[in-house]
Amino acid sequence: MVATDQGEQTQRSAPARARRGRGPIATAVMVFGELLITAGLVLGLFVVYSLWWTNVLADREAQKQGDAVRNDWAGRDDGGPGARDTKGGIGFLHVPAMKSGEILVKKGTDLKTLNNGVAGYYTDPVKSALPEAENGNFTLAAHRDGHGAKFHHIDKLDHGDAIVFESKDRWYIYKVYKTLPETSKYDVDVLNAVPKASGVKKPGRYITLTTCTPVYTSKYRYIVWGELERIEKVDSRRTPPKELR
Repeated sequence: MVATDQGEQTQRSAPARARRGRGPIATAVMVFGELLITAGLVLGLFVVYSLWWTNVLADREAQKQGDAVRNDWAGRDDGGPGARDTKGGIGFLHVPAMKSGEILVKKGTDLKTLNNGVAGYYTDPVKSALPEAENGNFTLAAHRDGHGAKFHHIDKLDHGDAIVFESKDRWYIYKVYKTLPETSKYDVDVLNAVPKASGVKKPGRYITLTTCTPVYTSKYRYIVWGELERIEKVDSRRTPPKELR
């Protein structure tokens, strides 16, 4: 029993002697390594929060706000597309190629608005036209990553793809005619009423989608332009146009 106890004491004391035997450089390296591991874990948790959890929270909030708009539509008969509640949302964007589901569209492109998992129409630096305007450019922005990432798959859009905006009583069906995979975030000309960068030269009824690029950065902007092809009236069953069936 005595020999066993002594052996155990010897084994227990070995790590202590090893620790005492480390020099200051070895100790500093060990501490630095532990700090790197901790920093890596913190960074990993931040990435999870930024790219996953913010999507969860934003999708919940967008669903809540979208439901409120649809409930408002169901409870009101205000007689036309000109009566809009721009605070609650003006309608829903549907872009089949992006597979993002319906996207609530609200006024403004500030982070407080976009972080709720919605798209916003520009009020500055170039004021957006609304879909019912006889001419103009309906310009929208949304996040590409995090906070709902509604425009994450904007790069999947190609010539001829449908972009549909749903208002209380109208379906506005646009078709993509031009994409710009990269431009400066200061390039506000892409938002002009006549977006000449897209190749058009005269007034029309256009839509412009904008978001950050490359993925997971905000260095540049990705642009998609569409032109209004037709308008359909919403029926009592809200039957979607053929592009959404």
